[in-house]
Amino acid sequence: MNAFWHKLKYTVQEDLNSLMDKPRKKENPLELLNQYFLDAQKQTAEIGKLLERQGRLKEELENECQDADLMAVKRRRQLELAEATGDAELIAFAQEEVEAYEGRVARLSASIQDATQELLSLERKFEEMKHRVKDMRVRQLQLMGKENVTRAQEKMNRFVKPDQSFSTLDDLHSYIENLGGGTRTSQSHSSMEQRLDSLEKSNAKSQDIV
Repeated sequence: MNAFWHKLKYTVQEDLNSLMDKPRKKENPLELLNQYFLDAQKQTAEIGKLLERQGRLKEELENECQDADLMAVKRRRQLELAEATGDAELIAFAQEEVEAYEGRVARLSASIQDATQELLSLERKFEEMKHRVKDMRVRQLQLMGKENVTRAQEKMNRFVKPDQSFSTLDDLHSYIENLGGGTRTSQSHSSMEQRLDSLEKSNAKSQDIV
């Protein structure tokens, strides 16, 4: 069980390190942060489950230690009874049992102590990781807000300045008015020309009659 415990501990440690020290690529900052945040959320959930399992394994070690300690107490009591009977063979067996259970208790106690310290260390780092994920979420919201403002400003600028040749809406209005005025002037000028031509023809007819 000790080998499995250490293997699990190193697995969790590697996952924590890979998340907190993940190198950043040169990409769109918001896209990178969005992907990084999704990865962080996923890994946080996975590591949380591993830590829960590690806590349960620690409890199993404690249960094994308790059972071994109870058996050691029982065998010591039986050893005293065997010694009272003087049965050498039974005494030898009881002594071996006592030594086996006491040795198991000692090993399990050391493992539990190590497991407790390791679990506390991982839990502290896990809390740090969760804070970083929260900070990433705040940064994500900030960047999203800035991106929205930038897009809104671009759209408003295109509306206020639909054509680069007109610096303001007033310029565009003046341009339209001038277009209309030019059309009216052209139409008026054409009408006057027709009247002059008609006047000229009428005058010519009058002179021919005279």
